[in-house]
Amino acid sequence: MTDIRPRRSALLVPATATALAAARSEPADALILDLADSLPPADKEAGRVRLAACLREGGFAAGERVVRINGLDTPWGEADLAAVAQAGPDAVLVPRVEEPEDLAGIGSRLRRLHAPERVRLWAGLDTPLGILAAEAVASAVRDVDARLACLVVDAGALAREGRLPPGAPEAGPLLAWLATALAAARAHDLDVLLDPADRLDTGRARGLGFDGAVVTAPAGARRAEAAFAPDPEAVSAARALVAAFDAPEARGQAGIAHHGRTVLRREADEARRLVALAEALAGQAGRRG
Repeated sequence: MTDIRPRRSALLVPATATALAAARSEPADALILDLADSLPPADKEAGRVRLAACLREGGFAAGERVVRINGLDTPWGEADLAAVAQAGPDAVLVPRVEEPEDLAGIGSRLRRLHAPERVRLWAGLDTPLGILAAEAVASAVRDVDARLACLVVDAGALAREGRLPPGAPEAGPLLAWLATALAAARAHDLDVLLDPADRLDTGRARGLGFDGAVVTAPAGARRAEAAFAPDPEAVSAARALVAAFDAPEARGQAGIAHHGRTVLRREADEARRLVALAEALAGQAGRRG
């Protein structure tokens, strides 16, 4: 089982002085500190310097600090990556990932730049080609150089890139594309977040099976945390199932009888993941007092 971290809410924060100062006390599960879309070209360099200094200073209340860099095919991406490597956030969000080699290459760059090993990568699936490659991208979790920890699906970008008309029903191509990304994430035991971008609300995203959502305001973060919080009854049932599989008589068994039905070990593994998530959330709440 991979490292379990709550990622119900990921608050997008432009790398401006005002936004970064306000974000320090924001208790979202994650902050996406943005050097890309939210900064015009004239502000890219100043924003990069400002963000790197802010990260080195620390003092953020959020669980994870993630930097969204500009693409490496832009004039700013390489400098963003170098600054991030020195500042050492928890993760780097790489936009427009379309093949696993994109991640391995960035991971290798981070190593050469002496970034801490703990710095992970979040892969942005923003294009139809990225969706078609979703399983291959997710499989990069097996490559230590790729450092992959999470997928982020940008529904708004996909709608634009897919030439969907404004207000197109979500039950059309967009839903199929989201389902493809979800299946890839689950096949490789990865978290997957949805950037609603006004296409889907957090409740709908939770119903589809996402682990969390990218939001643009603290109020949206609170809604996401409520929407994606584990159901207490499900957590209680998961604890009971884990206890049953951990009993001496179940040791080494592929399946057991539990509450009148046969339960296989892979279902117990998913129950362990849910319990671990609930415990991580409880620990997070305790640290925040």
